[in-house]
Amino acid sequence: MNNEISAGREALKAAIQREWGNSLALPDPGEKTRQYIDQFFSRKLLTKKISGKVEGNHGTYTVTIELKENNRLTSACSCYIGKGGGCHHCLALGYTFLQAPQSFEVIAVKRLEAVKTTEDLAVFLKEVTLDSLLEDLKANGISQKQLAETVGISPRQLSLIKAGEARNRFYNELGPLKLSCLWLLEHFKEKPGK
Repeated sequence: MNNEISAGREALKAAIQREWGNSLALPDPGEKTRQYIDQFFSRKLLTKKISGKVEGNHGTYTVTIELKENNRLTSACSCYIGKGGGCHHCLALGYTFLQAPQSFEVIAVKRLEAVKTTEDLAVFLKEVTLDSLLEDLKANGISQKQLAETVGISPRQLSLIKAGEARNRFYNELGPLKLSCLWLLEHFKEKPGK
């Protein structure tokens, strides 16, 4: 494991302990949380973000916890109450990570420059968020509205897809939208001094 991933894992563990310490220190996390601890599959660690899937009452939920650049911990779950994070599935993922961080598969972050095959591209598209690509487009003078009009969807639909991804809900349009963003970034980058 490289130093960046190791440092990210330790920073994430410290943030979970700091922000959820009172909840995690409880001898009994509660029945709702306890039933999901250590039940996650597809556990992944991506520098300062963990994710896992768990079978819930209404299907399989995708759960994420991420330490943002401003040292703020965010979480999200695809269950009906977890869109803003903090649900019992998120808490259970935090417990699981603190108890068994080695059980999370380390995913090496792919840089766009390192993408050489369709397999690399598939990994990259799963790792990069639509929100971050939209920020890159904005920095290059292309608005969300312009992207939406270019690909033939409404700006509202684009916003809903972006918000859905942030809540671990994924739409069929997500991959093509990300590819469209990459294409626009490649072909319409603002030149220095413009």
